[in-house]
Amino acid sequence: MNRLFLIMVFLGVPAVLVGSIIHLSDIPIFILSCLTIIALASFIGRATESLAIVSGPRVGGLLNATFGNAVELIISIFTLKAGLIGIVLASLTGSVLGNLLLVLGVSFFAGGLKYKTQRFGLHDVKYNSGLLIFAVIVAFIIPEIFSQTMDDSATLTLSIGVSIILITLYVAGLFFKLVTHRGVFASGDTTNEEEELPEWSKKKSILILLLSTVAVAFVSEQLVHTFETLGEKFGWTELFIGVIIVAIVGNAAEHFSAITMAMKNRMDVAVEIAVGSTLQVAMFVAPILVLISLFMPESMPLVFTIPELVAMVTATLLVINLSNDGESNWFEGLTLLAAYLIIGIGFFLL
Repeated sequence: MNRLFLIMVFLGVPAVLVGSIIHLSDIPIFILSCLTIIALASFIGRATESLAIVSGPRVGGLLNATFGNAVELIISIFTLKAGLIGIVLASLTGSVLGNLLLVLGVSFFAGGLKYKTQRFGLHDVKYNSGLLIFAVIVAFIIPEIFSQTMDDSATLTLSIGVSIILITLYVAGLFFKLVTHRGVFASGDTTNEEEELPEWSKKKSILILLLSTVAVAFVSEQLVHTFETLGEKFGWTELFIGVIIVAIVGNAAEHFSAITMAMKNRMDVAVEIAVGSTLQVAMFVAPILVLISLFMPESMPLVFTIPELVAMVTATLLVINLSNDGESNWFEGLTLLAAYLIIGIGFFLL
């Protein structure tokens, strides 16, 4: 599999470049771009997994979420530049749903097939639950409600204020978790991380992360140009493209890493990747995109549609309810996957 991904990268990046030069049809460019980004994401996942072994589950999970979300951030910036604000907001929704229901669901399911019960830290659950409720239920719903009685200028001002508060709280949360209360969030993994050797050295991992991110930036720009044709060809709405297609491709690194960690019974890392990535999208990536959009031809308010908000709130409450005991099994994973499929069908038919 690793060799296959390597071949996909070395063939995919030049193929996308040549395709853009000779103006190849958008559909082949879309397929090539998606496959190449997924292959690059596997290298991002392997590099961050090596760093996780060296740095520990908390820092490793944070690194994985950060570089995994870098892919989506890059895609979203190019999408913003193209003026496709609906797809950007939908992809943010898709990231929240994908990480909470798809990534965490597959992790619970795959790990549960191998181990009857898997455990992770309760302190992490409480911390993540509080921030998920704040970010998704408070910070995302308030702008939508108040925007009903505001003009566009006031809505954008409110979005900017909410974005600054989200970023500030996210940074403060990292300081709380990694510095002032670091000892409270001790790893609950059942495996001894010291016995596992990293696949790559620290320097090699960082180099691969940087090179992969640069390659993703180029391929993502080509991917964005295919969205309009894709919608016309298959009758897909911007909402479906953003929620399902862009989110799955953009979060391929988290998918790869979280499932790998769950299969190794390192659920603290798997949960940190899935839920930590969700929090980073909601409290850092989304607000950053709002601020970046101020320098674009069209600004993006932090206002989601009602179906997007209902789906994100539902996913948040379901994950909090299933994970509040600090344990997981294959049936809980199947439940999360079932919820993702129901929501996916809804967005497809919307």
